Amino acid sequence: MQAVKVLPDIAKTRTETANYPLQWVGMENIAVPLTLNVGGGKQQSVTAKANVYVSLDEATEKGIHMSRLHAILNQLATQVCDKAGLDLLLKNMVTSQEGISRNAKLDLTFDLLLPKTSLLSNETGYQTYPIEIQSELLYDKHDYGLKLTIPYSSTCPCSAALSRQLVANAIDNEFSTSSIDKQALLSWAHTATVATPHSQRSYAYLHLSLGNHHWPPLPSLIMQIEEAIGTPVQTMVKRTDEQEFARLNANNLMFCEDAARNIKALLEQSAWIKDYRFKVEHQESLHAHNAVVIDQKYNP
Repeated sequence: MQAVKVLPDIAKTRTETANYPLQWVGMENIAVPLTLNVGGGKQQSVTAKANVYVSLDEATEKGIHMSRLHAILNQLATQVCDKAGLDLLLKNMVTSQEGISRNAKLDLTFDLLLPKTSLLSNETGYQTYPIEIQSELLYDKHDYGLKLTIPYSSTCPCSAALSRQLVANAIDNEFSTSSIDKQALLSWAHTATVATPHSQRSYAYLHLSLGNHHWPPLPSLIMQIEEAIGTPVQTMVKRTDEQEFARLNANNLMFCEDAARNIKALLEQSAWIKDYRFKVEHQESLHAHNAVVIDQKYNP
């Protein structure tokens, strides 16, 4: 007797008594390579994790066709990942379900690796930025979002003022006469460490809602945010770069409120951003707690 060669399809049977549609059904943490346009005619390959879903709108169907979603997702390995490509991919995800789904959702999470030139010595290092691209096709309308994490340095204005006062007091104690010899003052300044203002590594966590708008190349966007803040963290440095970094921080003293307002000003001027929310976090070196600002676009 010849064995039956037709494979069973349990998804075509139902044993449940209740039939309900489901909002999102799919798979998470699928590894997929991406190719991104990074501006200047250049591309970068990254390793991403993908969450992929479709709606199960046909209540009489037991489940979706997951393997078809995986096959469509694999197409990202052979094409540039941009809005036009994601528009088509979401549409194909819905079509692959043969009428049981109307909506599709895809989240891509990866680290973008960017070269960063030192401030003065012209050395180059590399820095990674965590990125998430969120995309949805909801009843034939596309909706996109970007999540970015941007590290930077912040020096406390209050601490800087208190340190300056201690330096002034030390000079007053060291030099009792009304006139001070310039060379003596310079010699003292090179050896005396009276006080230093506290600074901290800080982070801006941004969630940008784009609607159906295109977004700029990610390196360009990151650079705009770093320039708005003023003191991005560095990679490879020599002493001349470290000294310049100290000078920049001294000229860019900031509370978390200052950083938040600089970021907000940039976002408000970006017409391609439909909505936004962000959190600024200064990981205090003085305190055991963090100073934060949480804000979003004001829509009256």
